[in-house]
Amino acid sequence: MYSQWVLPLSAAVLLALIYAVKHSRLFNLFDHELHHLLVRRHDGFGWQIIAFICDPKLVVVWTVLLASYYIKNDQFMTGFWILGTLGITDAIGIVMKKSIRRKRPNEHLTLDAGYSFPSGHVLSSTILMLILLQLFGAKFGWVFGGAIIAIWLMVIISRLSLKAHYPSDVIGAASLAIFCFSLSNQVLLVIH
Repeated sequence: MYSQWVLPLSAAVLLALIYAVKHSRLFNLFDHELHHLLVRRHDGFGWQIIAFICDPKLVVVWTVLLASYYIKNDQFMTGFWILGTLGITDAIGIVMKKSIRRKRPNEHLTLDAGYSFPSGHVLSSTILMLILLQLFGAKFGWVFGGAIIAIWLMVIISRLSLKAHYPSDVIGAASLAIFCFSLSNQVLLVIH
């Protein structure tokens, strides 16, 4: 499904963003200004619903249900691959948040606590999207794939619109998810 360049490219983007967020005042100023240009309003009940539906804790529940289905149907490798992919990705995201300690935009909702980089919502929804596309994309076709990608894009827009994250936070989360997903696919190929 993925070509050989996805793993190193996603790693390079992620590492460049980590370095820039941690060490470049100019980059952070640019990120802040870009966020300000992209997001004019701080509202949107619809965006709050999208953020709730794709909350990382809820994505874990959906992923456990999906994995349970595969395990129940004697597809243990697929079930454990689903759990492992999300679990490792989320764990790395949590460690990164606590290590980088980037503050959220000033105007964020008090509902969004914790650090900003990488976005947990975008991280978990990207992993879930990639898993769903891998498992069901060929079976259900382009309409399914388009719907999944549309929902994923709405999650990204919701995190920016609700001023919970800077643009680099969502790009970093997507890069981390793509990196972890690509790596887990490589491991699955070796094990299988």
